[in-house]
Amino acid sequence: MEQVSQRPANRFAEERASLKQWTQEKPSLHATDQAIPPRVPAVMPPLSFAQQRLWFLDQLTPDSPLYNLPGPALRLRGPLTAEAVQHALDAVVARHEVLRTTISTDTGHPAPIIHQHRQAELQVIDLSARPQAEREAEAHRLLETEARRPFDLSRDVVLRATLLRLGLEEHVLLLITHQIACDSESISVLYRDFAAFYAAFTSGVAVSLAALPIQYADFALWQQQWLQGERLQTLLAYWTQQLAGASAILELPTDRPRPRVQTYGGGRHALSLDPALTDTLRTVSQQQGISLSMTLLAAFLTLLHRYSRQDDLVVGLPFPGRIRPELEGLIGPFVNTLPLRVDLSGDPMFPEVLDRVRQAIMGAHVHQELPFEKLVEELQLERSLNRSPLYQVLFTFQESPILLELPGLTLQQFDVYTATAKFDVSLEVRQGPEAITGWLGYNTDLFDAMTIGRMAAHLRTLLQGIAAHPHQRLTALPLLTEAERQRLVVEWNDTDRAYRRDVCLHQLFEAQVDRSPEATAVVFQSEHLTYSELHRRANQLAHFLQHQGVGPEVCVGVFMERSLEMLIAIYGILKAGGAYVPLDPEYPADRLTFMVQDAQVPVLLTQQRLTPRLPEHQARVVCVDADWGTIAQESTHNPPCGVTEANVAYVIYTSGSTGRPKGVVNTHRGICNRLLWMQEAYRLTEADRVLHKTPFSFDVSVWELFWPLLVGAQLIVAQPGGHRDNAYLVDQIATLGITTLHFVPSMLQLFLEA
Repeated sequence: MEQVSQRPANRFAEERASLKQWTQEKPSLHATDQAIPPRVPAVMPPLSFAQQRLWFLDQLTPDSPLYNLPGPALRLRGPLTAEAVQHALDAVVARHEVLRTTISTDTGHPAPIIHQHRQAELQVIDLSARPQAEREAEAHRLLETEARRPFDLSRDVVLRATLLRLGLEEHVLLLITHQIACDSESISVLYRDFAAFYAAFTSGVAVSLAALPIQYADFALWQQQWLQGERLQTLLAYWTQQLAGASAILELPTDRPRPRVQTYGGGRHALSLDPALTDTLRTVSQQQGISLSMTLLAAFLTLLHRYSRQDDLVVGLPFPGRIRPELEGLIGPFVNTLPLRVDLSGDPMFPEVLDRVRQAIMGAHVHQELPFEKLVEELQLERSLNRSPLYQVLFTFQESPILLELPGLTLQQFDVYTATAKFDVSLEVRQGPEAITGWLGYNTDLFDAMTIGRMAAHLRTLLQGIAAHPHQRLTALPLLTEAERQRLVVEWNDTDRAYRRDVCLHQLFEAQVDRSPEATAVVFQSEHLTYSELHRRANQLAHFLQHQGVGPEVCVGVFMERSLEMLIAIYGILKAGGAYVPLDPEYPADRLTFMVQDAQVPVLLTQQRLTPRLPEHQARVVCVDADWGTIAQESTHNPPCGVTEANVAYVIYTSGSTGRPKGVVNTHRGICNRLLWMQEAYRLTEADRVLHKTPFSFDVSVWELFWPLLVGAQLIVAQPGGHRDNAYLVDQIATLGITTLHFVPSMLQLFLEA
């Protein structure tokens, strides 16, 4: 992405003036009127708090570009010499001690060593002989490679440059430094000073820069002495109270589980808001009396809230850290990124969110002197190797691009990316002369590019909704794009399928009986029934049950173990027009008693051996095995029952883990719809053998019991308790050629490990 460097129009002058006035009216709580003094030459300066942490982090990630800080690459057209570039770089290094400072551990702890004379590294690469088609791609590859080349903090000058010669009067220049010596604000100082020294050298005049009153090491020493006692305790008290009870992690939905150790592979998605939307958001901000950056932050927090479903959000927000005028011209790691905590509970109106964001920023601003490193130390947070402490999401706002003028040269600038990510997600927005641009960065071990692209689209839609109707509650603000809404609401709900809506479950079975009457339908241990045998026996039981008053909307309890009798009982109840209620003999007696009473069961089907275990009831008991002699006298033809697809097919009770068991009713239409969909999706055939092992008091058992017998497959019935015996299941699968069975994932894992 290239952008011609030019002075911005006054489009955002009012915004910048507003921000400046606000910060002047709200000085930091402990701002001092006393200038920071130069150190006594004999005094060995310490590392600043920020440098201490950056050195420690650099040791944790050796040979990593994670803390490299490349500036924007400059495409320069016009006469340019490497000599002038080298001179300007060396002059910048001479002007700023921090760039010629290395870190020594000879004393057992890190300490700065300030060198009197060091030369900046300038690598000149000539690409002018390459074909034009290759030149640009190779230039970008070299720049990205150089941007990722690690620094050795114990010996390197932490400023280096790469100059690519693309033609006689066309070059690309990239300056790269390290965050232990520089921050985003310092990049502007670095390029400004470089431009001043370059202009002076090429023009043969003295440089126009004023002498620096102090160096970064003076600030580091002053910071250590100034941040003590009551001042430090007051700051610590504010921040510990502000973060009390805050969530340790923002639970954004990721594409992959979080690694055990934090990784730093990065990607980014470009953002751009058109001038019209930017202007409208600026107007909304003015109406609310806040800055545009606060509105963008509030929108980003709203997005995170909607994604994570968390009300209590903590994001990182950088503060410049240059609390004294004499720090303005220095290069160094002054930026202090602090945790901004915002409460979005209660589904507030967006103007209320803006006010909450403003209050949070005001509090953070007047207490910004506490270094992040001291805060982490004070809170004694549980250290985690797989995420950053306090916040995992960062928001940054830059007012305008770096503006440079080099004599005799025209400039274009573009970003060079190191493909690293310190945080799960980061939003960087830039206020250009006309519109807002930026990046949504992300950790590639957590998120896919498509996911972040979708998140960026959601942010844009959210901002459009805020611009159009700012006085809405958070849940009412739009998130989905029009294409997503069409897909989710219309296309994904276009699920209507042509299927028989006027058929009952047992009628689907009867149709299969007509197609394959002599095929084996069900196998239980050494017994089996053909489709016609199961059909006839179920019909006989159905006629018998009708004599007992069973018909549509009548619930019949089935207190049986897995067996052929259980299959005959269930199919017989349906053919009689009734609804079956599974009563697992392994259930506690009081639960069974409640279920029988709640379902108002007039008839209980059981097996002779189970009668002593029957729950309390007022029902007629029929032992399908012992009473079969009587039942067998009934007709084998389909009984007329008057049942329709709207009648109840079965009632299965919940476990009652949250109170009393609840009977869940399903109709013939509902279960037929489900089974016909399963057949369309998974396609059982006559060659399949389906294992029924799920206790029939669970809804999974329904498809096990019916689906195979609607399509001519075989149903293999596991022995009672067999579902808990992995060795038995393995034997059944191997011996009987089972092709289809059901496992929940946790049980499948145990089964595979057995």
